[in-house]
Amino acid sequence: MKRTRRIFVVSAISIAFVLGACAGRPSQGVLVPMATVEGTSLVPIFAATTRQRSTTDPGEMFSGQRAVDVSYAAITVSIPPDASRKIGEVQWPASLPGDPHLNFTTVSAGYIDKPTFAASIAAYAKQTGRSKVLVFVHGFNNRFDDAVYRFAQIVHDSKAPVIPILFTWPSRGELRLRAYTYDRESANYSRDALESLLSTLAAYPSVTEISLLAHSMGNWVALEALRGRSIRQTTASMRNDKLKNALLVAPDVDVDVFRTQIERMGAARPRIALFVSQDDDALSLSKTIWGDVPRLGDIDPSQEPYRTELGQDKILVFDLTRLATAGDDAHDRAFSDVTSVMGMIQQRLSQGQSMTDHGTGVRNPLDQISDQAAAMGK
Repeated sequence: MKRTRRIFVVSAISIAFVLGACAGRPSQGVLVPMATVEGTSLVPIFAATTRQRSTTDPGEMFSGQRAVDVSYAAITVSIPPDASRKIGEVQWPASLPGDPHLNFTTVSAGYIDKPTFAASIAAYAKQTGRSKVLVFVHGFNNRFDDAVYRFAQIVHDSKAPVIPILFTWPSRGELRLRAYTYDRESANYSRDALESLLSTLAAYPSVTEISLLAHSMGNWVALEALRGRSIRQTTASMRNDKLKNALLVAPDVDVDVFRTQIERMGAARPRIALFVSQDDDALSLSKTIWGDVPRLGDIDPSQEPYRTELGQDKILVFDLTRLATAGDDAHDRAFSDVTSVMGMIQQRLSQGQSMTDHGTGVRNPLDQISDQAAAMGK
C-alpha cells in the first residue's frame, strides 16, 4: 500500500507540473532588441550568470545549461505606460514582435566581460547618483528572459532607487519533476558564484550598500552564499560589510536546514526579512516532494516554535496570507502586490532604513501591510 501511494503521489506531482507548463508567451526570440517608443519606461539590467550561452536562440542569450565560468550581460527592458498595464505583472507579448505600448520589450541586449560589467555599474551610478545595489536571485522554472523581465518589473513598479543586478543560475525553465531536481542541483552549483559576485560588488567604490532579494528556490542559492561568506569573513570585514539586507521571498527551503544555516552564520550575516504565505500551493507541492518537511516560505510565523525562533534571530517576518485575492498566485504575491509590499521595501531603502529596524516605536510590519491593503480596498 505504501509503495502504491508513493507512485500515486509522484504521478500526481508530475501531472501537476506538466499541466502548469503552458504559458501565453513566446518560446523564442524575446531578447531580440527593437526600437524604443515614446511614453515607455526603460529599465537597465546588469546580469551575472552561471548559464551557458545559447547556441540555438539569439533572443534567449543564455540557456538552462551549466557553464564552467560566470558570464555577464547588459539588457535594457522597455515597459509600457502604467495606464496600459496591470502594475505588478509582466505583460508578455503573445507573439513577436511585441507592441511596446502594451508589452514588455527588449531595447538592447549584449554580452559583456567582467571589466565592462564593473565599468557599466560605475557609469550608471555616476549617471543616476545611485550607490545602492539590489541583487535579484530568481527561483525554479525561470528561463533567462523570465528572470530579466521579472526583475525589470520589480525595479520599475517598486520605484526602488537602486542599481539592478540580476544573478541568474541554470534553471531549465520547465515545469516538470525532473526539471525541478535539475534546478535544485543547479542552485547548489551556483552558490559559490553568487558569493563571489557579492564580494566583487562590495569591492566597487561606486557601491555603498547591497541588498539581496531572492525568490523561491533562489533562496537556497542566496542562503548558501551567505553561509559561505560568514565562514570566510573576518571581524574587520564584518564591520565594513556593504551587504546590509537579505529579503527572502517564498523560500523553497527546508525549515530545519534554515535553522542550521542561520546558526552557522551567527552575527556574520545581513539583516533578514522573510516573506511567507500559508496558501502557497507551489511550496505545498514542494513540501510533498521533500518528505512533508515544512518549507520556510509557508510557515505560520505566529505559531511556535517559529515565533520564538524568528524573534530571537531578529528576523522580520511579513505574512502575506491575509493579502490573498481571488485568483492570485501566493508564490508571487510579494511581487504582484507592489503597493503594499514592494512599496514598503522601496520606502525603507530610499529613506536609509534597514529592513529589520527594531525598537519600541516600530509597528508590527504585518499590521502595516494589512492597513495598506485595507486602504486599497482589498
